[in-house]
Amino acid sequence: MNSRERVQAALEHRQPDRVPIDFGATAVTGISASAVYKLRVALGLHKPGERVKVIEPYQMLGEVDDALAARLGADCVELGARKTLFGFENVGWKPWTLHDGTPVWVPEAFNTTPEPNGDILMYPEGDRSAPPSGRMPAGGFYFDTIIRQPPIDDSRLDVADNLEEFSLITDEELADYARRAEHLYRNTDRAIVGSFGGTSFGDIALVPAPWLKYPKGIRDVAEWYMSALTRPAYIREVFERQADIALQNLARIHQAVGNRVSVIFVSGTDFGTQRAPFISPDAYRELYAPVHRRVNDWVHRHTTWKTFIHSCGAVEPLIGEFIAAGFDILNPVQFSAAGMDPQRLKAKYGDRIVFWGGGVDTQRTLAFGTPDEVRAEVRRQIAILGAGGGMVFNTVHNVQATTPTENLLALVAALQEEISAAS
Repeated sequence: MNSRERVQAALEHRQPDRVPIDFGATAVTGISASAVYKLRVALGLHKPGERVKVIEPYQMLGEVDDALAARLGADCVELGARKTLFGFENVGWKPWTLHDGTPVWVPEAFNTTPEPNGDILMYPEGDRSAPPSGRMPAGGFYFDTIIRQPPIDDSRLDVADNLEEFSLITDEELADYARRAEHLYRNTDRAIVGSFGGTSFGDIALVPAPWLKYPKGIRDVAEWYMSALTRPAYIREVFERQADIALQNLARIHQAVGNRVSVIFVSGTDFGTQRAPFISPDAYRELYAPVHRRVNDWVHRHTTWKTFIHSCGAVEPLIGEFIAAGFDILNPVQFSAAGMDPQRLKAKYGDRIVFWGGGVDTQRTLAFGTPDEVRAEVRRQIAILGAGGGMVFNTVHNVQATTPTENLLALVAALQEEISAAS
């Protein structure tokens, strides 16, 4: 099988020749720029003086280029939006250095200001005349959103203010998607994962809108969560009108890219803590399921795309709800969280949803275990979740900057063993 065929088999719950692998096809299945640099050096891919491109500046994810993707056995590639979470495009690269000394390239509009305590401030659209929207703590590895909540007057609260960032896609953007989709489809055999935006209802990384210079509406994280109880009609109307715009955009995007895309990233909204969901199944059905179902139903009626939901944490009580809402894929499969035993998940849901992730625990094993423990966990997770198809290998969320090099190499070695065994 080639990569695209391998992924398709897994998505259809058929046994592929080996488990397909993803590194870098989404913003939640990537690798920190620091870890990319360490991997490239250790694998002999890095030449003196080279830098790693930071392709996602909010989480400071590094580019998994073709050479590294080949060593990782990666079968997927991203077709993403042109603009980053801070509202500027990945163009016009310039040198920068991370806190840990990693040399990187950042986009031209990646404009920051150092604080006296060592923190680094980031600005929407790279415009230093606007209030900063991101903060990287001194010694940190990625940005935290700065909450810029204007005073809320409920008598004047307008749903349109929380829809400011949602608009119909432009002809220029459609042409760009069409060009890149065609290039990826013809020049690689990897499965294309579309991350088009506009459908991640209530994603708390997006609510503060770090790409807007002066966001209006409800933009405070705590206020947004409380509004689900105190202003449910407002939140429902935001979601419904957001879905109206999203469906118009998806129809036009599908006309541009067709079925070259294999998977579409629909939702990045987290519903779980380490110990339990923080929303009940009833609340999910009331608030989120209607708009999730609208999007998933449209995708399944009009395309061959499979739909992807990302939610960290202990979400086992919600997996049946995700399936009922039409999702085909669950990520990251955080098996260290309560109730997320991989054998139980596979037995209960494995014929109805694809597990994209769950390959090795980034919080514990990959970060703090031994290389032997990393290899053993990779083999075990593939054996459980990959049996009979229905798994795309990735770590449990992004590979973090402080991951030891020897553990990164153990991960690569374990994946190469899987690839060699299938050949």
